Amino acid sequence: MTTRSLCKLLIAALLGLLAQISAPAMAQRTVKPVLHGSHWMAITGKPLAATAGALTFNRGGNAVDAACAMLAATATMWDTLGWGGETQALIYNPHTGKVQGINALGVAPSGATVEFFRKQGMVYPPEYGPLAAVTPGTPGGLMVMLSEYGTLSLAEVLAPAMEMAKGYPIEESQADNMESRRELLAKWPGSRKVFLPHLDEKNPEQRAAPLAGEIFRQPDLLATLQKLVDAEAEALAAGKNRKQAIQAAYERFYRGDIARQLVAGSKAFGGLMTLEDLDRWQVHIEEPVSTNYKGIEVFKLTSWVQGPVMLQALNLLEPMDLKSMGYNSSRYIHTLYQVMNLAFADRDFYYGDPYVPPAEPITGLLSKKYADQRRALINHEHNDTGIKPGDPYPFQGGKNPYVKLLKNWQANPPKAKAEGAEGFQQANLMSADEGFLAGTTSIQAADAEGWVVSVTPSGGWIPAFIPEGTGIGLSQRMQSFVLDEAINPFNVVHPGQRPRATLTPSLAMKDGKPLMAFSVQGGDTQDQNLLQFFLNMVEFKMNVQQAVEAHNILSYQMQSSFGAHQSQPGRLELTRRVSEWDRAELERMGYKVDVVERTYSPVTAIWLDQENGTIWGGASEQGDDYGIGW
Repeated sequence: MTTRSLCKLLIAALLGLLAQISAPAMAQRTVKPVLHGSHWMAITGKPLAATAGALTFNRGGNAVDAACAMLAATATMWDTLGWGGETQALIYNPHTGKVQGINALGVAPSGATVEFFRKQGMVYPPEYGPLAAVTPGTPGGLMVMLSEYGTLSLAEVLAPAMEMAKGYPIEESQADNMESRRELLAKWPGSRKVFLPHLDEKNPEQRAAPLAGEIFRQPDLLATLQKLVDAEAEALAAGKNRKQAIQAAYERFYRGDIARQLVAGSKAFGGLMTLEDLDRWQVHIEEPVSTNYKGIEVFKLTSWVQGPVMLQALNLLEPMDLKSMGYNSSRYIHTLYQVMNLAFADRDFYYGDPYVPPAEPITGLLSKKYADQRRALINHEHNDTGIKPGDPYPFQGGKNPYVKLLKNWQANPPKAKAEGAEGFQQANLMSADEGFLAGTTSIQAADAEGWVVSVTPSGGWIPAFIPEGTGIGLSQRMQSFVLDEAINPFNVVHPGQRPRATLTPSLAMKDGKPLMAFSVQGGDTQDQNLLQFFLNMVEFKMNVQQAVEAHNILSYQMQSSFGAHQSQPGRLELTRRVSEWDRAELERMGYKVDVVERTYSPVTAIWLDQENGTIWGGASEQGDDYGIGW
């Protein structure tokens, strides 16, 4: 090696070291300010929806009321969800000192079997349309949260959303999204009526979707929401109490005239949903799962979403000295990537609906001793593309019933591959990357009484199928099922079963008191971003706004939960804030490094300042995430 080459190498190494040391300091500068409040905080994916939360607090509502109002508003704005999607939430109740989970994910309808989809020539259930729909969950989730933990009436909480359904000035991104999906939306009369008000078949060059700033009206949705409010009012007039009145609205949606409209409109286009499916479906108020990371208790929903994967990653990371590695150094990034490889491999094989047998081995998966065993597999010098799911059963005193499947498991099994239209009802609507990153919205709310809420609702995004006359866009979550138990024996489609979703709200506690509420838009990137946000706060001492704006890394080595469910081993996405030297080191370690201007990480979060009794809020500078505090 020449003296000149050696100097270049030393300079590059020094620059890499300086980047590692200065990165947290550089993060002090943020695009948005930290939000401060002492009474309440409302944060979500759209400014208008955050305003709905603020209006609800001003009505005297608590954080649950405000979260429900923001949920209703974001669903009305299709950001990026509709009213027929699904809702997942964690709620800290200051009166009990406990965190409760809300499971409002829909289930596969009658007729949704492996045999049915295979007869359609599909490798997976479809990505869009009536056959992609599970039963609607968001209306039920909202009403159960409100009746159990809120204080206001359904009419008061839905008031902002109903005003928006009458008409609101639509933002450019959503208007253009409608236009880009016009070919598919035009096939469904209910969707065409809502999303393409200017469609002129005689003039195909004319824009069909609304323009940015145009008043976007949804009269059918308004009529449906009015039916819910009317049912509540009639029950109150009949002498029913608040909870019973909200339950009357629930009954009308899932067992009354709204249910009949949804089923008839879906069946008209080949959908499988029946009145019995809606009648049998229920919201579960459940115990979340948790782990303790260096004195902080982190709560997640269990295996019907991917949330436990972050808890597994924290168990793996806990004994490591992350700070000494240097923030976003090659060593730190490699460590995160390998830990995620281990945790996500377990997700891809073991996660599924805990209400349908077989029972997921969640106790073993979250065992610290299991983490010790898995941690020993880490190759500290090179990316390991051969990582497979482990065997957590011995760590909960059981025997693995799927040893043969486990032995033969592949990240990209031959049956999982599909090219072009093969295996899909609709082709080429979403690229593999779009599916991997697929957005939803996130909601955080907290108040001075101590209520703290984190929600990650989704489903029914554009291009949504809307049964005529309802205004309700149905979910597309069916695509997250698999048809082959060799891929995941816990997530094979079956009537009445929930697909394993990516949606993952988060709460953290310290010394028995709430510390953080945080969640993020996205698909398989969600717990990757949330893990890094948490470490930014806890290990690198960023404030909440610095942590949500930090440039994270993204791995694509896990199976996608969408489309063709493909894995891209070794693919690593990062930004130029990672030094050239570190990027070269990562390439030497076997990574396929993609350098982008900004990785997708639109985190929203609340930090509870336990010392001063105040509330700090953070909303990513990406997209339209927005918060209001007082």
